[in-house]
Parts: sequence; structure tokens; C-alpha cells
Amino acid sequence: MATYAYVYVLGRVEPRFARLAVEKELAQASGRAETAGLTDRQALYAVLSQRPNRYLARQLCYVLTIEGLETYILQPRDPADFELLVEAVRPAPRPTDIDVVIGVRGPIAPPELCNGLMVPIVVFDQIYSFDIDALVQSIPRPGQMAAEQFGPAAEELLMRIMQLADNAGATDEHRALNYLAVRYPAIYATTAERYAQNASLTAVDVRPSRLSGVRRIVDAIFSYTNRQTDVIEKVFVRVDVTEEFPFLVTRLSPYYDR
Repeated sequence: MATYAYVYVLGRVEPRFARLAVEKELAQASGRAETAGLTDRQALYAVLSQRPNRYLARQLCYVLTIEGLETYILQPRDPADFELLVEAVRPAPRPTDIDVVIGVRGPIAPPELCNGLMVPIVVFDQIYSFDIDALVQSIPRPGQMAAEQFGPAAEELLMRIMQLADNAGATDEHRALNYLAVRYPAIYATTAERYAQNASLTAVDVRPSRLSGVRRIVDAIFSYTNRQTDVIEKVFVRVDVTEEFPFLVTRLSPYYDR
């Protein structure tokens, strides 16, 4: 029996040609469009964005890569959401681009679906795209902290979360952290404040909460160690990951080991 699981994942959407005929058809469409002076990626985006060529957008294969690894093949639950995939293609991609995908992970794709690529299919309900700089600029800075100090702290925390081992956004732990990374700015403000107090972020852990019962609730724990005294301070936030869309249960507060 096929197994299904919710996914809340951070990665990058890359378009692929599922079949040779699709690649040739897109080349013909590009020849009819005004693409002089455009890069290949800009030309691809320009062609797919034109309404008469939307049939081509539905013929492409969209792969979500994480840390450069092909992880999921994306398919919209609503066909109208192919437009979200086209927007994620981006005419001028940069290394700091991030796509957030929320949906349901299904079975492994058959070889014929995406030119032999066999990875799990994710049927998504939401995709939104941004770059790291835009995310950092949108986070309220604590007190009078300068942007030059806050920016690197926030970016480092985001990268720590994204680079956690096997963070494919499918486990409760990784879904909770990915949700916090893009929806809960308090973790960035707290981390920046601890850096200003000469502490290091030494651990990010996720554990089942004592409140778990009918619903699945986890505690995301952030540990900071003072660089001079080695005293460890921990704070945590509770997240409900029972359903497709995680949400906050309790806000950031001190954590005490029992």
C-alpha cells in the first residue's frame, strides 16, 4: 500500500523536460516569441508566461532540489496552480532563492513521468518563493540592533535549519523547523540578541511535547552557550504538526531540562 505524509519543505524548483517532444515543442515556441537578447532562462520564463503557451507549462516536469539533490517531483492539487510553478522558475535565479512547498508526499514517480527520474511525488497546495535577503529584511530587528549585525545572524540560523541532516521536510521535526524558519521571526531576533551577548547557537533540537495526545505537538529547542562561561541557556517554542499546515501552540519561552 502506498504511504502518504505531509510535507513542509524548503528548496528550489527546477523545470525539466519530461520528454524529448516537449523540449522540441518549447524550442519552436521560443522561435515564435520575442526572445532576442534574453538568456536561456529568461527566454524559458518569457515563453511559459505567455497565455497561449500555458499548455507547455503543464507538460514540463518540476523538480524540487534540496542542497542540490533532486528530492521531489511537484504536481499541483489544483491545475490552476501551475502558474505558481511557472513563477518559481524565475527569469534570473540566484543561489539565495528559496521555494517553500506545502503539500502531501505520495508514491515514487514512475520512470515515464519525468525522463526516468524516480523520486517521491509531492502534490502541493501552496508554493511561495522568496530570496534570503528579502526574508531577512522583512524580519523586525530587536531594539536598536543595526541591520549589519542582525542580517548575518538571521541568515546563519536559516541556513542551519535548511542544512540539518536529511531535512526533506517530511518528518514532524523538520516540518516544525521549516515552518518556524519562514513564519516565526522571533527565533531570528532571539538568536541575534544572544550573539550580541557573546553566546553561540550550539544546538537546535526537536522533541515530542508533553502536551501531545490526540494531536502531535513538538518542542523546538534552541540552545545558546556563552563563549566565556560555557553556561547554556535554552529557549523553546511549541508547534502543532498534526495536519498539513503547522501552527504555533506556545510562543518562545525559557526551557528547563527535567
